[in-house]
Amino acid sequence: MRLVKLLANLGYGSRKEMQLAIRNGWVTDTDGNRLKADSKTVRADILFDDQPLDPAQGVVLLMNKPLGYTCSAKDQGRLVYDLLPDRFRVRKPALSTIGRLDKETSGLLLFTDDGTFLHRVISPKSDVPKVYEVALDRPLNGSEATLFASGEMMLESEEKPLKPAGLEVIDEKSARLTLHEGRYHQVRRMFAATGNHVTELKRSQVGALGLDGVGEGEWKVLSEAEKSLIFQ
Repeated sequence: MRLVKLLANLGYGSRKEMQLAIRNGWVTDTDGNRLKADSKTVRADILFDDQPLDPAQGVVLLMNKPLGYTCSAKDQGRLVYDLLPDRFRVRKPALSTIGRLDKETSGLLLFTDDGTFLHRVISPKSDVPKVYEVALDRPLNGSEATLFASGEMMLESEEKPLKPAGLEVIDEKSARLTLHEGRYHQVRRMFAATGNHVTELKRSQVGALGLDGVGEGEWKVLSEAEKSLIFQ
């Protein structure tokens, strides 16, 4: 791929802007040599404004989503994409969230531009577990773990029972819930069905991948080893 097209596809600017950036010497190799539009250079050796290029197609990002942000590129208000560099919003192929967290849920959120990887994560066949930290308005009644694990729990207005879910009680008003599916507002609806109300909700883990070292509102590019943790 020509250098101008590569930079434009990664969202650094339009092709015209990238031609100007190259002429101005903003695009170099790791030895500091200015690159030209037709330069033949290994992608890993290309720097833009002295920084390594973002990963090519197939990138997966992990974000520690704060409360109050919406997982959409079109809605009004604060969007999770606002927490990423502007160039990530105009990459080609586009960057999408892998599933969603609602506005009042925080924690682990994944993005990718790889449709195959996205569908692998969300596919029921992959059975990727997702762990949520839950704070409740009222004390647990003691029957929730058995009900959630039964595989027979029905949510209002649905015709198919929930898959078995694991509940670990932390204290009388907090718990850790592990799901193997992702229905609309599932965690909140499950506890509502028991007569309780979720006051705080955070996703802390997807597969064996957690939020270690990623502060609230921060993000990072996942390595191949980290991506594999999702399916463990």
